Amino acid sequence: MTSPILSIDRLTKTYGSGFKALNGVSLDIRDGEILALLGPNGAGKTTLISTICGIVQPTSGRVTVAGHDTVRDYKAARRLIGLVPQEIALEPFEKVITTVRFSRGLFGKPRDDAFIEKILRQLSLWDKRDARVRELSGGMKRRVLIAKALSHEPRVLFLDEPTAGVDVELRRDMWQVVEQLKADGVTIILTTHYLEEAEAIADRVGVINKGEILLIEETQALMKRMGQKEMRIELTEPVSEVPGVLSGYGLRLEAGGCRVVYTYDRQAERTGIGRLLRDMQDADLHVSDVETRQSSLEEIFVGLVAEDAGEARP
Repeated sequence: MTSPILSIDRLTKTYGSGFKALNGVSLDIRDGEILALLGPNGAGKTTLISTICGIVQPTSGRVTVAGHDTVRDYKAARRLIGLVPQEIALEPFEKVITTVRFSRGLFGKPRDDAFIEKILRQLSLWDKRDARVRELSGGMKRRVLIAKALSHEPRVLFLDEPTAGVDVELRRDMWQVVEQLKADGVTIILTTHYLEEAEAIADRVGVINKGEILLIEETQALMKRMGQKEMRIELTEPVSEVPGVLSGYGLRLEAGGCRVVYTYDRQAERTGIGRLLRDMQDADLHVSDVETRQSSLEEIFVGLVAEDAGEARP
């Protein structure tokens, strides 16, 4: 097995107030993967990214990027990292192409106009290269942030809420860019509140809460292991309540009594679906349509955080 591109070992961060933002985080990130880091506000996502990037000093623990310690060998480690922060902080009167070139120079990279053009074209910014940053829309400014982060050819790219405030069409375009970056060999760690996107694009999902990693797992394996399936049964006529003979199935009524919903574990030896349909027929409930759906990553995430908080899982 190859060594991870990024290795985090028992990382902690305690602020002067005593607040512990990170509590012994350990995580290995594979070269070339997309990892989605999920967690509620204040969970420690941004602190973790900031610590890895050298913006925040850790209280204890160690981070290495391609073998370079982020504290002892900061410059070498930081050259391998690109960061797209949540906040849009750009020089408003500077031209797009100048802004991106300047970022490349900050990391000691020689001027390479062909590479800068490639990035700007990839991000649909080439036509805006001579525009002042202040003339751009919010979504285009976010693309400039990505171009700046990629200008020095990093091997690891952090995207901290990259699609916040971006419209649906532009968000879809940006995820296509992320997929292209992965194809180019860039390792991507992203935080997002759009969980359906993490489900669609991430190779693995990490859940962080209260500064601790609750789970790291392959996205599809997580969906399979923790996800439940629902069978939605449309009735030809509405009912006011579930008949007593069906009480053992844990059914719920929706759509004004026109729909019965049955939740089951698809990995179980017996799902009970056949028996349920027979019992419904015996109870004189007539079916007009049946649909099944998998639990979403969002539902799994909410359940994990609720468990961590000691609440009953929904």
